[in-house]
Amino acid sequence: MTDSTDPAQAAMAWLHTARFLTEAPQLQHLPDLDLPEIAFVGRSNAGKSTCINTLTQQKRLAYASKTPGRTQSINLFALGRQNQTDAILADLPGYGYAAVPQQAKRRWQEVMANYLVSRPNLRGVVLLCDPRLGLTELDDALLELIRPRVQQGLHFLLLLTKADKLNRQEASKALSIARLNSAGGTALLFSALKRQGIEDVALILRRWAYPEEAVPEPAVPAEPSPRGPL
Repeated sequence: MTDSTDPAQAAMAWLHTARFLTEAPQLQHLPDLDLPEIAFVGRSNAGKSTCINTLTQQKRLAYASKTPGRTQSINLFALGRQNQTDAILADLPGYGYAAVPQQAKRRWQEVMANYLVSRPNLRGVVLLCDPRLGLTELDDALLELIRPRVQQGLHFLLLLTKADKLNRQEASKALSIARLNSAGGTALLFSALKRQGIEDVALILRRWAYPEEAVPEPAVPAEPSPRGPL
C-alpha cells in the first residue's frame, strides 16, 4: 500500500502496480494462490479491457481489441508494490458476441462458470454492463450462477460503463434500474473517457481485498433492493 494519506490516491496507486501474471485457457492452468482475487466479467463489447486499463492507469495491460470476443483465456494480473504480489485481478473472457463460433462460446462460458463457482480465493466480482443495452439474459444467468456465493459473502459490483454516452436523465434512470437489478450489490456509473467513477471503484476493490484496513466507502447513495439480497 502506498504511503499516501488520501485513501483514493492510495487505492489508485495500488492498482497501478498491476502487472501480467499468467493466462489460463482452462481452470487447471490457473495457479493455486492463497491471495484475494477479484474477477471482471461482462459481454464482449462492454468495455472490460478499457475499464481495467483505466483503473490500473496502464494503456495496454488488458488487451483492448476493436474486435469483441478476442480474449479466449482467463488473464491474471498481480497487484503489489516492489514486485510483491498481495492480490490478483482476473480478466475473464467476454461473452455473448455473435461473431464468435458457438463451440468457442460454449467453452468460454463453461470455463467462466466453473471459475466463478469453484475458485476458492475469489473475493469479489465486477460485472460490466453497457447501460444503453441493460442486463441481458446471459448477464442474468451469471447473476443466478454466483447468487449462492454472494449469499456466503462474495462481493459484487455492477458497473455501468460508457456512461459518457448518456445524458443526465438517462444516466439517472440507468443507475436506478441497475441498483434494482444488482439485487443488493453495488451499482456505479463509469466512464473511462470522462474519468467518472474511477476512484470510487478503486476504493471498493481495495476494501474487498483488504477488509481489515480502514479504507472508507465511496460516497454512493444506498438504495434498498426490493428483490432482497443476491
